[in-house]
Amino acid sequence: MKIRVKFSKHGAMKFIGHLDIMRYFQKAIRRAEIPIVFTEGFSPHMVMSFASPLGVGIESEGEYMDIEIKEPLSTEEAVRRLDAVMSEGMRILDFRQIPEEKASNAMALVAAADYRIRFREGYEPDLDWKKLYTAFLEQPSISIIKKTKKSETELDIRPLIYESHLEGDSIFVRLSSGSAANIKPELMMEAFASYAGFSLEPFSLMVTRIDLYAAGPDGTFVSLNELGEKIG
Repeated sequence: MKIRVKFSKHGAMKFIGHLDIMRYFQKAIRRAEIPIVFTEGFSPHMVMSFASPLGVGIESEGEYMDIEIKEPLSTEEAVRRLDAVMSEGMRILDFRQIPEEKASNAMALVAAADYRIRFREGYEPDLDWKKLYTAFLEQPSISIIKKTKKSETELDIRPLIYESHLEGDSIFVRLSSGSAANIKPELMMEAFASYAGFSLEPFSLMVTRIDLYAAGPDGTFVSLNELGEKIG
């Protein structure tokens, strides 16, 4: 049975890197006595994969881990068991079965991600940044230089900003994500800072990932959680 686990990560846990998060869940699954499937061979390991791992320092309200289990376990019981062994800052939100016709792993499905972005106290630019951000989004193109280890590429990210608006002192944005075109919110904010004429200082942003999406029909997006079904 293929399972998608949704969890959140806040507080000090946002500073734990991806490999340590994997080890953390391996121990948690053992403690919670989840009947997970192991690979075969000389060095068996849990069948487990994560969707679009977060960078260190970013909180999230919607992370995903795909596993396989050997026997049925209800959503309610699985969430209760796993949540009981979570550390402070980690919470299990859902545990759903993935139907065979939707069984691609979460990492391969990711097409978009929602973020909430705020300036840390004392780091807001000394200008009307909200008005400038609205004007920034009205541009027909937003060119940035995307750097990799081997090259630098000029990229127009405007088509990859699917939706964005202000929510009080925060910015909500839905960005292209996944293997095809992955835009980090920090990169978008660097482009905004350049447009608005201010310097984006290190550690000046507080970023929370809200959810991850697969591409749906007719250009829509579907939460990875909605592709699964609760287990009675």
